[in-house]
Amino acid sequence: MSAPRTLHLNAFLMNAGHHDAAWRHPDSSPERVTDLRYFQELARTAERGRLDSIFFADGLALWGKARYNALGGFEPLTLLSAIAAVTEHIGLIATVSTTFNEPFHTARKFASLDHISNGRAGWNIVTSGTVDEARNFNQEDHLEHGLRYDRAREFLDVATKLWDSWEDDAIVLDKERGIYADTDKLHPAAHRGEYFGVAGPLNVPRSPQGHPLLVQAGSSEDGKEFAAQYAEAVFTAQQTLADGQTFYKDLKSRLAKYGRAESDLLVLPGIAPVIGSTEAEAKALEQQLTDLQVPEYGLAQLSGMLGTDLTGLPLDGPLPDLPEERDINGNKSRFTLVAELARRDGLTLRELIARLGAGRGHRVFAGTPEQIADQLEEWFTQGAADGFNIMAPVLPTGLTAFVDHVVPILQRRGLFRSEYTGATLRENYGLARPANRYAQR
Repeated sequence: MSAPRTLHLNAFLMNAGHHDAAWRHPDSSPERVTDLRYFQELARTAERGRLDSIFFADGLALWGKARYNALGGFEPLTLLSAIAAVTEHIGLIATVSTTFNEPFHTARKFASLDHISNGRAGWNIVTSGTVDEARNFNQEDHLEHGLRYDRAREFLDVATKLWDSWEDDAIVLDKERGIYADTDKLHPAAHRGEYFGVAGPLNVPRSPQGHPLLVQAGSSEDGKEFAAQYAEAVFTAQQTLADGQTFYKDLKSRLAKYGRAESDLLVLPGIAPVIGSTEAEAKALEQQLTDLQVPEYGLAQLSGMLGTDLTGLPLDGPLPDLPEERDINGNKSRFTLVAELARRDGLTLRELIARLGAGRGHRVFAGTPEQIADQLEEWFTQGAADGFNIMAPVLPTGLTAFVDHVVPILQRRGLFRSEYTGATLRENYGLARPANRYAQR
């Protein structure tokens, strides 16, 4: 008999917390966003709760208006290497863009992190979404959406060739004969494609997981097709159970044509849990954060999401006419989610800014630990999720509350582990270690 299905939990960590007013809340620590010990403490809290992984998003430009929010901070792979030294089990996932990096450089960094952490590295693969990022890399305009995904496919193909370029038993360590490695088991990537030419082999031996866990976060048509072909976990955003079920079914149905089983890809919707000892206390915290919002920041953030300059429009008025999704060259899926949320609920700009404050389009739920556990269980058992991307609105208190009060409820219900069961991130996610393409020959 197979073991009962249990959910997976990832802690998405963001400076003072996910709410755009978190830095103003008395429980937050915005002065510590460049303090290594702060993030090490957060990681150890997540590990104490037996969470599968922590995740750091990243962009290659300064997101938003630093006048109004605690923005900026560490490059994530550097940070995760330092966190690896003080943790033992928690997975370590970082965003790296395929548009503004090179495959060799990226493959080398993730192989290094996987060795440093004894098999806990994960890569959130993004194509980048803003012209501000392009302008930091000697480009005036961003690559067209479809071309970014074409480049990403080739990028990932090269990276996996490089990770496989050392077979698992290539290092023989024969001191008597003076042979360190069997060079018949080292393979050049010998790649020459439309975007990249890479000789290889990689200058890092094959790592404990073979490849880092491959994560993807785009929910556009291009993004879903890319995820179905390559990703092993997907971070996604849906507002309702029905939308979550539709996305889950759609994505899982695409796997067969790539020779993959539904269990090969985990769907982890984001949720920002606002936790209180009573429902009234949770709602009061949610309102307190809304009251601390700076409208100018929210309006600028909303303008970016919608590809439309909303500056000067009345906050108590409706959204203006918006472009079609096909005309958006940034994050298409987030554009559609936000536009549909505003239309469905008839929200003014002020109300929309408030609704997006904690999750930027991810679902926000305020309630007691029991109520939050009920929400997670419903989505998990009703075909909308394999687990969740936990986005604490305020750090460190929001993560501590989740670990201390929600996780034990999930454990008592048999929905979540009480101890780590694997040594690597892949094992804790229940995913196989990829075979080496060259060893199969």
